[in-house]
Amino acid sequence: MNDTEETPPTSEGATWVQVEVCGCPPGDAQTVFTALDTMFHTDRARDDEPRDPAGTGTIVWAATVDVFEAPAPAAPPRLTEPVTVSAQGGYWAVDRLLAGLASAFAVQDIGSVSGDQEREAELRLDNREG
Repeated sequence: MNDTEETPPTSEGATWVQVEVCGCPPGDAQTVFTALDTMFHTDRARDDEPRDPAGTGTIVWAATVDVFEAPAPAAPPRLTEPVTVSAQGGYWAVDRLLAGLASAFAVQDIGSVSGDQEREAELRLDNREG
């Protein structure tokens, strides 16, 4: 049995992951958030579409995702370009989030930082082949 199939942690907030999407068009950020909202529960309203204020530099869109329940199936969405995602939370929760993302996107781990209780993973999401 792997970490994503084990019983979730019982401490309050231990199943929540902070997700940040940046360096992509707003439509691709929306594609990622829609996929996450299909798989898990998030704090983003479905009609809360990312916007791109002109001339403001790099934009970061964020959501908090509850991964307590196993990810629901999601059809692989299409991105216009690779998307950079940062996920921060407890080890179990980040692993479960990554398993969900890997069911919908091609996921490349581009770096991570680990602490005593938390992990931050930097990911590159792209379209799945086939």
